[in-house]
Amino acid sequence: MRSFHDAKLMAKTLRQAMSESGFELSHSAALEIVSRQFGFDSWNVLAARLNAETPKNNVPGTTVSIQPAIPVFRIFSVEKAMEFYRDFLGFKVEWEHRFGDSFPLYCELSRSGMILHLSEHAGDASPGARAFVPMRGVRDLHRELTDKEYRYMKPGIEEVAWGLQLTVTDPFNNRIVFCERIPKEA
Repeated sequence: MRSFHDAKLMAKTLRQAMSESGFELSHSAALEIVSRQFGFDSWNVLAARLNAETPKNNVPGTTVSIQPAIPVFRIFSVEKAMEFYRDFLGFKVEWEHRFGDSFPLYCELSRSGMILHLSEHAGDASPGARAFVPMRGVRDLHRELTDKEYRYMKPGIEEVAWGLQLTVTDPFNNRIVFCERIPKEA
């Protein structure tokens, strides 16, 4: 969770997704669900915490604080997604959310500071997205992935003008380009 605005946007997205599925959800109920997803007892507690952490950009002397973007990738099979992201790439599942037993999954994964969201919800993202991820240790990542002998992906390292890149493509045609930048010579 990055800001008060992000939490309200999540609640709005939740209401829209529920409405598209034929379920009406009040704004306050959506806010309460979002607060519980992040481990808080109520929206008031989450809002107070977020307000305390959010920079006040209209106060002299404060600065804008932009956090890293979180890519949202559309998936069509939880089993295949977990096989790829968790088992092959080594991401950890931070949390999962479904509105009920027979509802689509929305989840957060992380690895070494990178956060990624996967969604089965039709309106969240389009398959075939691409995320560019600056990193260090691309050769070590390549060796780690190669050692797993994953039958559906055998990534290589490509040398480009700005660094070394390792591109992986998930079962839904979403791509992650891991790039170790090479410093320019003076």
